[in-house]
Amino acid sequence: EVQLVESGGGLVQAGGSLRLSCAASGFTFDAYAIGWFRQAPGKEREGVSCIINSGASTYYADSVKGRFTISRDSAKNTVYLQMNSLKPEDTAVYYCFYSERRDYWGQGTQVTVSS
Repeated sequence: EVQLVESGGGLVQAGGSLRLSCAASGFTFDAYAIGWFRQAPGKEREGVSCIINSGASTYYADSVKGRFTISRDSAKNTVYLQMNSLKPEDTAVYYCFYSERRDYWGQGTQVTVSS
């Protein structure tokens, strides 16, 4: 059974940092790209960042470039999202995602940035 379990969310002041984790199981972790999405209240889910299976290439939304860093640890089957210089507009539920014949999502972790 495929599982994606996010953790690391919380409440932080603007300018602060959080590191999100996505622990994956039930599939060949090293074979697939993993992405992070977020959904703020009243808004559509949007892509934040993605890392290919080897970790050699990454993608970031313009809104987070220079502040967020995605990485992966094959020994732990875990993808991380280091979030620095957080802004109130980063407040959202953050989900990790991968696709293999169908889309798989984690349950999400809440990030709240206070001004």
